[in-house]
Amino acid sequence: MSDSSRNNFTNPSTFILLGIPGLDTAHVWISIPFCVMYVVAILGNIAILFIVKTELSLHEPMYYFFCMLAITDLVLSTVIVPKMLSIFWFNSREIDFSACLTQLYFIQWSLLMESGILMAMAFDRYVAICDPLRYSTILTNSIVAKIGLTVLLRGAILPLPSPLLARQGPYCRTNVIPEPYCSHIGVVSLACADIRVSSYYGLFVLLCVMGLDVFFIALSYTQILRAIFRLPAKNARLKTFGTCGSHICTISAFYIPVLFISFMNRFGRNVPQHFHVLISNLNILMPPMLNPIIYGMRTKQIRDRLLWLFTQKRT
Repeated sequence: MSDSSRNNFTNPSTFILLGIPGLDTAHVWISIPFCVMYVVAILGNIAILFIVKTELSLHEPMYYFFCMLAITDLVLSTVIVPKMLSIFWFNSREIDFSACLTQLYFIQWSLLMESGILMAMAFDRYVAICDPLRYSTILTNSIVAKIGLTVLLRGAILPLPSPLLARQGPYCRTNVIPEPYCSHIGVVSLACADIRVSSYYGLFVLLCVMGLDVFFIALSYTQILRAIFRLPAKNARLKTFGTCGSHICTISAFYIPVLFISFMNRFGRNVPQHFHVLISNLNILMPPMLNPIIYGMRTKQIRDRLLWLFTQKRT
């Protein structure tokens, strides 16, 4: 580590991102799966947005929410991966202090947005299965727009304290972050002041805000499962449950890695650092790649439209 990174300073002009500490010689090889994940995430989510826009049969609340999810995944991927690849390929490790805090904000924004959208999609499935006759009157375009705006405002406001608190703290130890992006815990842990307020706020957002989302999703699916098991025919039960399959896979792909990362950051002190960083990065970038694949494979209208597009190009 250079002496300059150890000098006392109250507000560093730049941070130094180390990438995957301990695996510097393998950075080029590590970059390959991350690059593939990024390309799949970008192409897949853009394809989903294009298909939903052009296919009139998909102009429904569930697919409007999925378009919001696709945009959020595009933001999350683009905020993290280009800088990560510049570290792996060109050893471009410096990031401006304000840019680092901006990256921190948009990572948290993306995670809160995704959680809120998944809750909205669970509500959509609840109405569609438990009260199908009133679906079109409950989930009108006006209500869908209000739900989307609420999720957007919540995602924009709640992460604001994190970069503001991080900006106030004096950084007198080092400006080196042993990760390829500016995570919340990675930045605030460098401060030489008391970081309990910042840490507790991050934990509050995780447990209380996203935890509340999980509670309402679980409540929705409890009611959905009760309605499904009351159906007399087995085929009807399987078909109805199949309409929720994509959403259940998306929920699992998002919440399991987020919880794993959060608890590993706080309690996985004995985990080797390079393993910790590598797994955290893979987990946070998996949902943007998997979501379009899940919906593309499991949604007949999207699958048929994709096949039609490829067929048209060949002819």
